[in-house]
Amino acid sequence: MAYADQQMSGNKITALIVVALLHVVVGYALVTGLAYEAIKKIKEVTTAVKIDPDKPPPPPPPPPPKTDRPPPPPPIVAPPPTIQLNVAPIPLQTVQSPPPAPPPQITVPAPPSPPPPRFTPKPATPKGRPTEWVSNDDYPTRAAQLNQEGTTSFRLTVGTDGKVASCEITRSSGVAELDKTVCDLMRRRGRFAPATDGDGNPVQGSYANNFRWVLPKD
Repeated sequence: MAYADQQMSGNKITALIVVALLHVVVGYALVTGLAYEAIKKIKEVTTAVKIDPDKPPPPPPPPPPKTDRPPPPPPIVAPPPTIQLNVAPIPLQTVQSPPPAPPPQITVPAPPSPPPPRFTPKPATPKGRPTEWVSNDDYPTRAAQLNQEGTTSFRLTVGTDGKVASCEITRSSGVAELDKTVCDLMRRRGRFAPATDGDGNPVQGSYANNFRWVLPKD
């Protein structure tokens, strides 16, 4: 096989040389005007070269050697351009429903007003002058010896019979004995016209006052 290839290559080289000589001869013949002799020489040369048509054609060239390189990446395809569609919005029609009817108003009759009182209510009223219920003779002996003075404020609860039911000290004089003496005297000597309601009936009432203790001067 190597010999046949070598022979085939030699024939090709010979043919190329012959063709080149033909071009030279033709050119020379055209220049010198000796076309006839040039044609004769071409015939002689072509008859001298004999190509065997029965020989097989040369084998195809071997495939390129394989390499470890990865195949090239596919070409980058640009995304298609964005198509903007200007679609007009569909007009919306709003239908206003009538407002619901308000619930029926329920009128509640006002309660009947109480009848006016037949009498004007009155508070408990002292009988006489409360300042006369306490005198200098009632000054506690120990408080007088210690020159103790002060003002005692009190509140009395008056029963339906006009008598003092209880006594409360609302502001102390600072001397407990003076405060106690005031309440004791009010319970014994206090007399009141009882309080009355709108019908003129006696009810429990109250009375508030104060008493100032002052040492008698000689």
